[in-house]
Amino acid sequence: MILTVAIAAATLVIGAGAGFFIRQSTMGKKLKDVESKNKELIIEAKDEALKIKEQAEKDKEEKLKDLNEREKSLIRREENLESRSERIENERGEIDSKIKAIEEAKEKIEEIKLKRVSELEKIAKLKSKDARDQLIKEVELEYKDDIIKKVREMKEILKENSEEEAKKIISIAIDRIANDFAAEHTTLAVHIPSEEMKGRIIGKEGRNIQAFERASGVDLVIDETPDTVLLSSFDPVRRHVAKIALERLISDGRIQPSRIEEVVAKAQADVKKEAKEAGEKAAFDLGIHGLPIDLVKILGNLKFRTSYGQNVLQHSIEVANIGALLAAEVGADVNIVKKAGLLHDIGKAVSHEIQGAHHHLSADIARKYGMSENVIHAIMAHHDDVEAKTVEALMVKSADAISGSRPGARKESLENYVARLKDLENIANGFEGVDKSFAIQAGREVRIIVRPEDVSDLEAMKLAKDIARKIENDLQYPGMIKVNVIRETRAEELAK
Repeated sequence: MILTVAIAAATLVIGAGAGFFIRQSTMGKKLKDVESKNKELIIEAKDEALKIKEQAEKDKEEKLKDLNEREKSLIRREENLESRSERIENERGEIDSKIKAIEEAKEKIEEIKLKRVSELEKIAKLKSKDARDQLIKEVELEYKDDIIKKVREMKEILKENSEEEAKKIISIAIDRIANDFAAEHTTLAVHIPSEEMKGRIIGKEGRNIQAFERASGVDLVIDETPDTVLLSSFDPVRRHVAKIALERLISDGRIQPSRIEEVVAKAQADVKKEAKEAGEKAAFDLGIHGLPIDLVKILGNLKFRTSYGQNVLQHSIEVANIGALLAAEVGADVNIVKKAGLLHDIGKAVSHEIQGAHHHLSADIARKYGMSENVIHAIMAHHDDVEAKTVEALMVKSADAISGSRPGARKESLENYVARLKDLENIANGFEGVDKSFAIQAGREVRIIVRPEDVSDLEAMKLAKDIARKIENDLQYPGMIKVNVIRETRAEELAK
């Protein structure tokens, strides 16, 4: 039993030793394989590094070669530029010397000319100015008919080329606008159903009328005019609010202070809404989008303003339309003309609140709400205190004149109308050689008859210009006035 155990132990020891030697031998072989692979990898890496270095050297040489070529090219260009610069300097010097020689030659020629003129004046015993005047006078007497004929021909040519084109453009624009327009007056009278209503409006001890005036800011005038009360206020919006509120109170029949305040407040809200809608509709109809809402509200207030009996909002829309059509005909910017035409009188919506000319206020409002400088200039230039420097400004100015001066657009009092016609005739009669004058076509033309023995054909043309200039300087009028000077020569003889 002991021997068996010993043999087993010896076998284990011998097996363990043999296994150890076998493992050592295997590990040594693996280490040798690893070292061999490492050497191969190192050799490959060195080869790769050498290739990379060679490629880098090659790239470096190519880049250096390219840089050298560029440097040589730049040097050549620099040399060319220097040679050109020298050539230009030389040419400039030659030109300067030639200019100097020409100036000197001009001076010499002028000296010779003055010397010759002086010698001729001594020989003729007559100054050159006097000789020129005398020559002109002789030529005028000799070729008077030819001069008149030539002047008329030139005038006809100018009329054909300018007036025809202008008339065509304006007529096309007016024909295309073709919208009905009725001059409006701001009404101050409110109809009441009976005289008894006046007492209800006044109220006990006048409390109703006082409450109404406090709430609306408008004076309510009740006099002996039958079935009518009057509203008085400088503010057209307040006046319109008061009219709506009073009509609603009369229709409802409940007239008392608390009810009055409620109805006036409701009317104010309705009028603001109405103004906004009117402004939005005007901008939409014209195709103008993106206007600030506050600007649209101010624009809508023009619905309640009139000028010479013409509703200002309708006038502004008309100016925008006519101006846009004119701009389209001449190739101007239609969008600028539309905006400027719509906003050119917007200052009238606030002119009762802020001091200043309405076109200045209009420009300030347009600038405040971000309109372009071209639009602002066109607004400023629609009156004559600012010169129109752009085609668009001229279109707005022309459209404003067309809208204001066409028949039926505006109304003036009979006294002012008669006075203007009389002034036209007085201005014409104040010129020498005028026999009689007549203001016709509602003041659009003044026809002047001159004495033929006192005024020649040339003088008649000059007289027409002088009278037109005098009318422009002395009178204020819408549109244009035609000055027509007539010189008629009659020859009479009796047959016996």
